Amino acid sequence: MTWARKKPLKPSRWPLADRATALRRSKLKARVKKPTVAEGSKYLEACRGEPCYLRFLGCFGDSETVVPCHSNQSKHGKGMGKKADHKYTVPGCMWCHAKLDQSPLARESKVAVWDSAYERWEPVRAAKMGLTEEAAA
Repeated sequence: MTWARKKPLKPSRWPLADRATALRRSKLKARVKKPTVAEGSKYLEACRGEPCYLRFLGCFGDSETVVPCHSNQSKHGKGMGKKADHKYTVPGCMWCHAKLDQSPLARESKVAVWDSAYERWEPVRAAKMGLTEEAAA
């Protein structure tokens, strides 16, 4: 079923951007460098085969289920629907990872556990990846 409009549309109050403005905006968007998969995967790969560094109370240190655990702190790039940067990961077992992300523990205690694990993990990761500590930070 088709129908015809009886009145023409009103002209918009907001003028469309001219071509020069559109080109300038597209150049601004193109400048943002996004990390490649290879840059981030080297940090994730470093966690493989390591023991659990989080060590929440009750952790068994099961190294078979160790995965990279990203920081949940906004200072590391975490946001709504966005993970923290890959360099802010710590090896953690499945149990500790779930405790970090999903448990009702106080946020302060989770931050304290993650920060202490990252302090211990950062020099180990730097040595494993062949980085200096300044480049790892």
